[in-house]
Amino acid sequence: MSTDQTLTDVRNYYGRVLQSSSDLKTGACCPAEAMPPALRRLLDDVHPEIKARFYGCGSPLPPALAGMTVLDLGCGTGRDVYLLSRLVGESGRVIGIDMTAEQLAVARAHADWHAARYGHAQSNVQFVEGFIEDLAGCGIADASIDVVVSNCVLNLSPEKSRVFSEIMRVLKPGGELYFSDVFADRRIPDALRRDPVLLGECLGGALYGEDFRRLMLRAGCADVRTVTTSPVPLYDEAVIAKIGMVNFSSRTIRAFKLDLEDRCEDFGQVATYRGTMPDLPHAFELDDHHRFETGKPLRVCGNSFDMLAGTRYRDHFHLHGDQRTHFGLFDCAPAATAAVSAGACC
Repeated sequence: MSTDQTLTDVRNYYGRVLQSSSDLKTGACCPAEAMPPALRRLLDDVHPEIKARFYGCGSPLPPALAGMTVLDLGCGTGRDVYLLSRLVGESGRVIGIDMTAEQLAVARAHADWHAARYGHAQSNVQFVEGFIEDLAGCGIADASIDVVVSNCVLNLSPEKSRVFSEIMRVLKPGGELYFSDVFADRRIPDALRRDPVLLGECLGGALYGEDFRRLMLRAGCADVRTVTTSPVPLYDEAVIAKIGMVNFSSRTIRAFKLDLEDRCEDFGQVATYRGTMPDLPHAFELDDHHRFETGKPLRVCGNSFDMLAGTRYRDHFHLHGDQRTHFGLFDCAPAATAAVSAGACC
């Protein structure tokens, strides 16, 4: 299937077929109850029409966003954009990009409503109709974005390699990619990848984990972290009959624009969380196997140290050590996969 046909099918599915999240045929869409409590409270101030047309599969909204410029890829009707608008504050800025005019019309209609609701003198959000594969065409300059987020959209792209290259281009040095998406435990057969319903339901284009790791490596990111993982159930009998042999999961992923190594190396470095991020007084989770309890020193590999020291998180940690003395490989993988992990901290 051509790139143009894929984009047309996706635009039709999200612009015309789906009218609310209740129309979805899988359990990929993340219910509000699954969000962190602090975000659930903010959701109360999002317009009901926008919440009703939300099709995301996670909560890809990282902490410490005050004053940041955030880019939401595939923003739809803008639920996450408006949550981010509150999190970045009046001094921050949020840009939402989507190729579906029908969804953007809903998003734009409520910009002033949200600004008034949040007490902002003017709206700090911007919606752009365009393609996530061509962020330059959307007016996004090199090294202009602090954080890129996306919620169950990157799987829909027919040119994923181009998307991740564009993300790395627009991020500032030390900037963060934080997204949720559907992953598969194997490569999806071509015939199923071309199925419009499976594609629209975020199954046909689901990322195979190892292929995703390779894409990120080619884009210049040698160490990608999984933050959370949950299974995606299939509800529709016709969908199950087509693709029920594949196991799907929703993952939230964190990556940085940093010069990292492709393995976790030990330099004897230590990081201690200060407990200063908003709504995270007791702990900060870098990924699914690095939980920093407030005040408790934790030995970390060189990559984990740099993910803290070279990003906006630096002010929230006491960081000790450098890379002058090397002690070999650091056992940084989750216990269940330590024996088979082929890359850094994945």
